[in-house]
Amino acid sequence: MAEFIDEGSAIESTTVGVYRTAATVKGGRRFSFSALVVVGDRRGRIGMGYGKANQVPPAIEKAQKEAKRRMRPFPMAMRTIPHAVTGRFGACQVRLVPASPGTGIIAGAAVRAPLELLGLQDCLTKSLGSNNPKNLVKAVLDGLSQLRSKEEVQALRNVDLGKSVVEEIIERGQAAMVEMPVQTAPEKPSTGKNDGRRQRSGKKKQPRKSQAAPEANTQAKPVMEQPAEDSAAKTEESKD
Repeated sequence: MAEFIDEGSAIESTTVGVYRTAATVKGGRRFSFSALVVVGDRRGRIGMGYGKANQVPPAIEKAQKEAKRRMRPFPMAMRTIPHAVTGRFGACQVRLVPASPGTGIIAGAAVRAPLELLGLQDCLTKSLGSNNPKNLVKAVLDGLSQLRSKEEVQALRNVDLGKSVVEEIIERGQAAMVEMPVQTAPEKPSTGKNDGRRQRSGKKKQPRKSQAAPEANTQAKPVMEQPAEDSAAKTEESKD
């Protein structure tokens, strides 16, 4: 992840790798750290730095200062490189190929860092041999140093080269991006079936009636009237 070195400058920094080494001494192990950093302004200038210290933050700061001192410009063709090149360092080989707009940077972490900070947005890469991040970054810088812009080649040869193949690719890609219509998902015709899903309607859903217990019979039973003969007999017995 690229980050700005300071708030006032537009130079960004990416830490490619942090390495730890240990030295065995009489009291135990003594650790030291080294950092590989690439800095750039995304406008055609990048630099690489390597710093060592007893802690990680000082090592990164040293590498950033060294990379900032070593920044140099490289030629670009719009958002890609002018022509294909092959960079070499040690047992590493990195092939850089220009690409049409919209392709992106197809590369690994170590190769992607210098290309992104240089300002490239479309480039194809292929690494061969060793995959050591230190040598890969140096191989990329060696390949970028071999680039020549169209104006430089015309001045050296004193001829008019006309439109290059890379410029034609860029023009075709830009025209295709402009003319490309915006595709929208087609609407599915309604089949009238529910498809196992509940269809939403404008009516509000009525609450479900709960099954209430049957109403109790609160009406009082009528009291049966006793016959008059029985009441008269009871009164006579009470008098006796």
